[in-house]
Amino acid sequence: MFELIRNQTKEIRKIVFVTGAGISQESGIPTFRGKDGLWRNHDPMKLATIDAFFNNPKLVWEWYNERRENVFQAQPNQGHTAIAELEEYAEVVVLTQNIDGLHQKASSSKVLELHGNITRIKCSVCNFLDDIPRRFSENLPLCKCGNILRPDVVWFGESLPQDVWKKAMGFAGECDLMVVVGTSLVVSPANTLPISAKQNNAILIEINPEKTEMSSEMDLVINDLSTSALPKLVSLFKQAKEKN
Repeated sequence: MFELIRNQTKEIRKIVFVTGAGISQESGIPTFRGKDGLWRNHDPMKLATIDAFFNNPKLVWEWYNERRENVFQAQPNQGHTAIAELEEYAEVVVLTQNIDGLHQKASSSKVLELHGNITRIKCSVCNFLDDIPRRFSENLPLCKCGNILRPDVVWFGESLPQDVWKKAMGFAGECDLMVVVGTSLVVSPANTLPISAKQNNAILIEINPEKTEMSSEMDLVINDLSTSALPKLVSLFKQAKEKN
């Protein structure tokens, strides 16, 4: 499966993973764009924009409370665990579009959350920010300043946190191997990360059950689930280390 890099593991010292909703789906968290995706019965413009939030914060919070409960119950799968295990063999950085914190639960030590984290709450006006891992009551959560609290996630029309994005681009431009897992790479600017890695002559591997718009740009495309493919990648590095 990973014959392309079998003889190059010693030279691969920096690995960057770019992960999307597909890897979390394998832990029971619905994707956004699949046939059972989160947008199937909802208009995203009524749920995931700042205008929607201020127009109907109660509706938005009801939906996010359901999503938060789903995330609280979810556990890392073998794909998440494999990524964390690879830290034994190389420097590993995870650049994730997911907002569920499953990479951290799996013990990955370097995770950059491009789109925020659903368990964190921030004020819609002041600088308040905190982890609040529980469901809110029917009343809207309010900040001490009196304004409404919102999920600390990047909504449509909002920019990515610039400090996080700057670091992500830096890691992408320095890696020896980039593995894109469970993302269709249609969301900008995250879909530019493989381009940055390619400019550094990094090896690009895509792991996704279906081909994507960027499959043709990859050095290796594996149409499989992360829970199946990623443990095999760990085994490859383990075998190489044992031989040496």
